[in-house]
Amino acid sequence: MRAAIYKKYGAPEVVQILEVKKPIPKNNEVLIKIYASTINSADWRLRSLEVPKGYGVLVRLAMGIFGPRNKILGMELAGVIEEIGKDVRKFKVGDEVFASCMFGAHAQYRVLKEDAAIALKPDNLSFEEASALSFGGSTALLFLKTLGDIKIGEKLLINGASGAVGVAAIQLAKYFGAEVTAVCSGANAELVKSLGAEKVIDYQKEDFSKNGQTYDLIMDNVGNASWSRVKNSLNETGRLLLVVAGLLEMIKAAFVSNKNGKRVLTGTPKDKSKDLQFLAELVEKGKYKPHIDNIYSLEEIVAAHSYVDSGRKRGSVVITMLPSKLTMTI
Repeated sequence: MRAAIYKKYGAPEVVQILEVKKPIPKNNEVLIKIYASTINSADWRLRSLEVPKGYGVLVRLAMGIFGPRNKILGMELAGVIEEIGKDVRKFKVGDEVFASCMFGAHAQYRVLKEDAAIALKPDNLSFEEASALSFGGSTALLFLKTLGDIKIGEKLLINGASGAVGVAAIQLAKYFGAEVTAVCSGANAELVKSLGAEKVIDYQKEDFSKNGQTYDLIMDNVGNASWSRVKNSLNETGRLLLVVAGLLEMIKAAFVSNKNGKRVLTGTPKDKSKDLQFLAELVEKGKYKPHIDNIYSLEEIVAAHSYVDSGRKRGSVVITMLPSKLTMTI
């Protein structure tokens, strides 16, 4: 099978398309023929090693000191189950699915355990759209609902509202009944308004932390909304949700949460499979839809990485592995 391989950290050009061995599913695994995947911020960070302050050494120790141990990036996918192990009961050959995984989605096939984060693809989404469901959606769910316990009528500010996590957070916050203020560039104002944001702050013209407004929740998808900067923008029981932050900010989170009515919260998803099922249900009800910025073929993956590196990405950048059976509409 063909896959996008990177053998060293660096610029987009380190990624190459090579032939690799097609995986074979074990008894409790499914083999997914991948139609589409995405390049998200995690792929960019792991490829380039441009990580939040304090994490450089830790990431190298975990991912590979001199080069990546896992040489195929890609953390979300959509496709068709082509083969199943003899013990698999949840899925059958021919099922159209979408999934979340740590690595390996930038390839034509991926093996996953049947109890991994896999869900049936909503009928009203193309494979391209479904491939962009899991990363932004599950991250936004974790921070808004599991950690942030967002409630009807609360005021939420999303710092970095036009990326994959941001566009998911706007839609989910509206579903949960919150009032959303989106912080992004002026060029993305219409996009975030179309997704449900009541107010938009152009970060190039206004510093939200100095305008006197306060919020029940502030969600930081950028990494520049530190506690010291935004604590006065939180209500008395406000929550700062750190999706992206340096190591020191993450360590501070536990201490601030214990000593103040205002809290700093961060974490990682525990059971993504339930999140994916929930997102699929919202899609089928017409309450949620991933936003696709650009679609590239596997052969164009270096250009796709370059586009993500530019910082201009709005929503998700999709990579197509095989011709889709459905027509994508943006």
